[in-house]
Amino acid sequence: MEREALDALLQRIRACSVCAPHLPLGPRPIVQAAPGAAILIIGQAPGTAVHASGIPWDDPSGDRLREWTGLDRATFYDPGKIAQMPMGFCYPGKVPAKGSGSGGDAPPRRECAPLWHEPLRAQLVAVRLTLLVGQYAQATYAPGRKTTLTERVRAAGANPAEPFALPHPSWRSTMWMRRNPWFEADVLPLLRVRVREALRD
Repeated sequence: MEREALDALLQRIRACSVCAPHLPLGPRPIVQAAPGAAILIIGQAPGTAVHASGIPWDDPSGDRLREWTGLDRATFYDPGKIAQMPMGFCYPGKVPAKGSGSGGDAPPRRECAPLWHEPLRAQLVAVRLTLLVGQYAQATYAPGRKTTLTERVRAAGANPAEPFALPHPSWRSTMWMRRNPWFEADVLPLLRVRVREALRD
């Protein structure tokens, strides 16, 4: 029954077109879940590469996230172990460029989380560890606990019962990591321990 209910919900999510008028590449909701998933990754929104492939985190940011967590691709893409639920399920387009620069990806569409997060999380009853990747996930699921992303990430793992906050693993995080060497020295080893513990039978 759990499998049937979750499969029906995933079909509804993947068929969603609520934001279609606002999506430059059209709707293609990206989600991964199955009963028994021990880790839930709440990210931002798909980029163009993920929109094209239909596979979550199928880009350089995903390579870095897998390196951070210590997960190989087979485990990362096993929905029975890892659930993937972005704040916005579809590619949201670009922020208009200013001057000669190119705009980055727009924020996740605000319609997704209120529509789909609560029913999806209700089906993921085996989750032992939730990773909040980036400021948008943290603004929703870790509000008020720390005022900045850096403070939330610095405190990550202090309480095993709380979600684990991470910066977004895009190329932009490279400079942030250089300014905050404690992230690689202290946070990532703890993250990998928590991931292994969550996946342990």
